[in-house]
Amino acid sequence: MGNRAVITTPERKVGVYLHWNGGRDTVEPLLKYCELQGYRAPSSDEYGFARICQVMGNFFGGSLSLGVGAYTTDRQMDPGDNGIYVIEGWSIADHLRTEYDSDWNPVGMRSFRPSEEEDWHEFDDMLRAFDASMPEELRLGEFLDSAEVPASELQVGDEVWMFDDIYGKWEACPVAGFGDGVVNGLDRTGKAYVKLYGSNGDYSQNPNNYPQGEVCRIRPRN
Repeated sequence: MGNRAVITTPERKVGVYLHWNGGRDTVEPLLKYCELQGYRAPSSDEYGFARICQVMGNFFGGSLSLGVGAYTTDRQMDPGDNGIYVIEGWSIADHLRTEYDSDWNPVGMRSFRPSEEEDWHEFDDMLRAFDASMPEELRLGEFLDSAEVPASELQVGDEVWMFDDIYGKWEACPVAGFGDGVVNGLDRTGKAYVKLYGSNGDYSQNPNNYPQGEVCRIRPRN
């Protein structure tokens, strides 16, 4: 009895076993939560498997319902129920289950059909459930309430969530202005910069003050 699943990567070296909450409606929010925490993904760093276990272990509590071990074959690793999730980065690349013939003999693996996926849990509810189970100092808190906006639409006063790679935490920093020229070899003209690392009150010359990517997360505007 359970709601089982295994999570692995295309290399199929390690598998994480979930005895409960193996549906896509839990696994997708789990992966997104790990991404938002800034964890390195298992497809590029095996520490990522440890972070999956950390989040799920806190969520489950106790000493059961979660396992990790060497991956063998898809057929041997398929626990039934929700089968096998193959992830790349923090996204599900494939979701597999054993295929049977008319006499219930296993004949291979196939992808889950959309109608077979579980959708009992709301995505945002699961993000908050994972966060609530983490130690207080590691919680994302109000970051989960952030709004996504194109970086080109940032305004002075917007509070942009910036990730601190040293401390592994998000910090909300107000937009201080817009670049005017080259900073650290890149043209930052018209690009928003935030109050994070300043020098004599100037924040425009530190490249780490410029939000990366085309989309940013900000505190909701009033």
